[in-house]
Formats: sequence, C-alpha cells, structure tokens
Amino acid sequence: MKEHFANIIAGVGEDLTRPGLIDTPARAAKAFQFLTRGYQQTLDDVVNGALFPSDSNEMIIVKDIELYSLCEHHMLPFIGKAHVAYIPTGMVVGLSKIARIVDMFARRLQIQEQLTLQIAESIQKITGASGVGVIIEAKHMCMMMRGVEKQNSSMKTSAMLGTFRSNQATRMEFLSLVK
Repeated sequence: MKEHFANIIAGVGEDLTRPGLIDTPARAAKAFQFLTRGYQQTLDDVVNGALFPSDSNEMIIVKDIELYSLCEHHMLPFIGKAHVAYIPTGMVVGLSKIARIVDMFARRLQIQEQLTLQIAESIQKITGASGVGVIIEAKHMCMMMRGVEKQNSSMKTSAMLGTFRSNQATRMEFLSLVK
C-alpha cells in the first residue's frame, strides 16, 4: 500500500524527496488501514458474547453515535451520527456494542444507504428484536469538496425493520425521541 501511495503522490506531480513528503506514503498507508479496519472485524468479534437476558420489551435507543466513513465512489470521508433503536424480545446487547457495530461497518468503503441497512440488519440478527430502527445523518466531503461543492448539505437515511416498519406508532415514537 505504501508503494501505491507513493505512486499517487508522484502522479499528482509532487517530489517524494521533499522533506514533508518523505514519510507520507507510509503514514498514508497506515492511516488508510486504520480507516478501513472494519474489514478485519466480524459481527461475532465485535459483540463478543455481550448479549444478556432481559424482560424488557420497551424501545431502547442509542443516539448521536459519531461515525466516520469513506465513500466507496471517491474514497473521501463522510462524517455524521447514527441513531439506533430496537425493541428486545428477551435479549439485549451491551450498550457499547451498538457503537462498535456502527464503527465496524463505517470503517469500510461505503455508501450511507448501505451502512444504515447493515447496522439495522446486524442489530436484528444478534438480538432477535421485534423491530429495529436506524437513522444516519452525515455530511459528505465528495459533495462538499468537489463536484457541486455544497457546504451546508447533509444526507439522512433510515432503515426500519419489523415493528418499526409495520407499526406507525412505534416509528413515530422513535422519530420523536431522536429529534
């Protein structure tokens, strides 16, 4: 990866022997590996058995989970927050695991629409919840730094599974609580 970054830097016309760039290919490779570390993680590794029996069948929400990802079209960052809710049916997942699931999928080359669905389906899979709702709000550098260059634009996506899709009252409760 280091060699590829060196080729990219040279390809834009820079001098790789310039003092500020001497170690840049190695640093860029290390940074890119960190930004895409989600490929080295699995859902089982992230959850790590942190599922617990619970009699609760009321909505659980974790909101304002920061996320940082790279769009798969331009490999530029998109930055935002996720709101995740589920209605348990006997099992709850450790609170920090929800944020870790968001990170695992965000740290891959992504589109926001797919990221939203991957999070929702994963929460559904591990908890067996009767419903899951995920909303992501993000700003995309590929739209802000290039192309149309719209600095104040943001994108919102949602995925509603189970009772969040079939029951309007459940969906409305979630939406009102994340406002």
